[in-house]
Amino acid sequence: MAVLVRLDEVLLARRMTLTELAQAVDITLANLSILKTGKARAIRFTTLDAICRVLECQPGDILIHAETAEENDTDD
Repeated sequence: MAVLVRLDEVLLARRMTLTELAQAVDITLANLSILKTGKARAIRFTTLDAICRVLECQPGDILIHAETAEENDTDD
C-alpha cells in the first residue's frame, strides 16, 4: 500500500497556487513542493492541520491510501 498526496487536485479546486498556500501556512515553497510531489517521507500533524485549515478540507482530501502496482503483481 502507498499513501498518495492529492494536494494538486485540492489546490486546483480551491483556485489557489502552491506559492499562496506556502505563504498562508508559513512553510517554505521547497518543503511544500516535496510534499506535493509525493517525495516527503513524513508530515507533521501541525503542518497537516494548517494546510487543512487554509484549504478548508479534511486530511483525507489530501492524503489517500492506495494499492501500488507492485503489490498487485504475484509470482505464484
